[in-house]
Amino acid sequence: MTSEINKQIGKRIQYLRKQKGLSQEKLAEALNIATTSLSYIETGRGFMTLNTLENMSKILEVEPYEIFQHISINTNEEMYNYLLQKLDNIKNNTQKLKLLYDLFKVVL
Repeated sequence: MTSEINKQIGKRIQYLRKQKGLSQEKLAEALNIATTSLSYIETGRGFMTLNTLENMSKILEVEPYEIFQHISINTNEEMYNYLLQKLDNIKNNTQKLKLLYDLFKVVL
């Protein structure tokens, strides 16, 4: 089972890896783990050992605690889908729909 915190940590690791310009393959190789293991970590379906955490922090040039710092990283598609879901939830709520409609008119 994938927990929300594992997903957030995985996104953070993926973000830090990309900031360093590393592919999953290169980071996995440097960590001496399988690429699939790193993929599982980045998607929140797995977690790393303390040894892997220590090595990862050295490779990514961050303190270990920085890997656990919460940063909400959303892609355009994730944000768009979230908005669509919320709009679908309020389509029968005239008050909320009107409020968002007026906001969109101002912003867009």
